Amino acid sequence: MCAADTTWTAGRRASHRRGLGTVTVDVAERGAGGRWPVPDRSLIATVLGVPPLAAVGLAAALTGLGVLVDLLRAGTLGAVFTVCYLGGCVLSVCWVRRRSLFGPMVAPPLLLAVAVPVVVLLAGSPRPGTGISERLLTIGAPLVNSFPMMAWTTGAVLAIGVGRILAQRPGAEPEKKVSGRARGKAAARGAGRRSGSPRRS
Repeated sequence: MCAADTTWTAGRRASHRRGLGTVTVDVAERGAGGRWPVPDRSLIATVLGVPPLAAVGLAAALTGLGVLVDLLRAGTLGAVFTVCYLGGCVLSVCWVRRRSLFGPMVAPPLLLAVAVPVVVLLAGSPRPGTGISERLLTIGAPLVNSFPMMAWTTGAVLAIGVGRILAQRPGAEPEKKVSGRARGKAAARGAGRRSGSPRRS
């Protein structure tokens, strides 16, 4: 099979890398206006959703970056963390594919509970003789300070996720399907081009 067979051309198939596997999507199955099938679309119907691991990984990376920058800059969680954490979680639940919404919807509290202790322990080198109670206070203070932000972010993510579940239901909107006759004509034209007779000299 030549490389041209994997390009986006009318009536042909294209391969999309998703996680560890490859999923083949028929271009003819996309609805009017280039809309993706409901299970595969993101918040925007014409944008293909990403796998859940990629969506949660994006939110985790932005959250960790925000925690690190604020701890090194001000010693506490502030504006950079707020922007990165909120933006990463919202982008995650908006970009993930419709059938994989559960992971990004429950991720905000888990991300905060994991990212803050890990970044605090990696960024701050404990002094000699530091006891366990002092370390717990060092980790617990950013967690307590970031609780209101976590609550607001979780609420926003749940609202977006539930809204997508209700709005992006299979059959909730009419999708233009290609008739069998049109598929047959397209297949015949493609077969004719591939098996065309060579020109006579």
